[in-house]
Amino acid sequence: MTRATTVELSIVVPIFNEAPNLRALHGEISQALASVGRESEILYVDDRSTDGSLELLLELRALDPRVRVIRFRRNFGQTAALAAGFEHSRGRVVVTLDGDLQNDPADIPALLAEIDRGCDVVAGWRKRRHDGLLLRRIPSWIANRLISLATGVRVHDTGCTLKAFRRDLVQRLAIYSEQHRFLPALALGSGARVRELEVNHRPRLAGVSKYGIGRASKVLLDLLVILLISRFGTRPLHYFGLLSLFCTGGAVVFLAMSTIDWKTFTVVDKWIQFSLFVFFMLLLLVTYFVLLGLLSELAVTASGTHRRRVFDRLLIRSH
Repeated sequence: MTRATTVELSIVVPIFNEAPNLRALHGEISQALASVGRESEILYVDDRSTDGSLELLLELRALDPRVRVIRFRRNFGQTAALAAGFEHSRGRVVVTLDGDLQNDPADIPALLAEIDRGCDVVAGWRKRRHDGLLLRRIPSWIANRLISLATGVRVHDTGCTLKAFRRDLVQRLAIYSEQHRFLPALALGSGARVRELEVNHRPRLAGVSKYGIGRASKVLLDLLVILLISRFGTRPLHYFGLLSLFCTGGAVVFLAMSTIDWKTFTVVDKWIQFSLFVFFMLLLLVTYFVLLGLLSELAVTASGTHRRRVFDRLLIRSH
């Protein structure tokens, strides 16, 4: 069957071992799209499921011409699945949601209404979550606060997959690792208009969760990367300059604390060699960060990133 080359709305759903939920999920998505009344497509991205999810997705594709299926050669993770969905989407607006039925497709019209009002990104907020307290809700609360403080994006629930984007925006956002939760921060760094909307969250009825506390280290490392990209993407010397200042301060404090007896204010000989070694190592780090910042400035200037960032802001604000 011939499909339209362009559509108004793309629904992107990453799938990994969600066979028990797929038929109900597709039915709810279809109901939501019927209430929207727009030319749509549904992209299911199979992250190399092993429970028969692919076979069910192919059945859905045979029954519904709006369905498109993308399958990875191996398991790459949710961020890669979303990135693939963004790349292959054709809609003017892209909506993402999980395949476990905890996100409610009935919230899609409300997300689209905010996009129509001029927003570039609408992030769902699972204000009343139906997840475990110790392993899911508390770690998520801590991660959200850290991300908000570090990036300046006032979003309560960065981990909620239910979001809506203008397609021309997400096509310019390169994401990897666990960075799907940082999409609002990346978008805001490009001058996008970001809004948060409270959405429904439901308990998982079938299948098992793919998320755990073990992802915390990846999130923290990605947070450092996003901080560099969102705040210092066009001025990396400032980022590495801050690191060099921290190292300089640490060298001075360590030298003072290690070589002075604060009771008599006299130098303690046995700590001199060790403290000087650490002091000079920190000075080497200072030199390293400064040189790395200068090289980064040259790379950014040569790549034309400054000009592209300004152009992206103009494109986003022209909507």
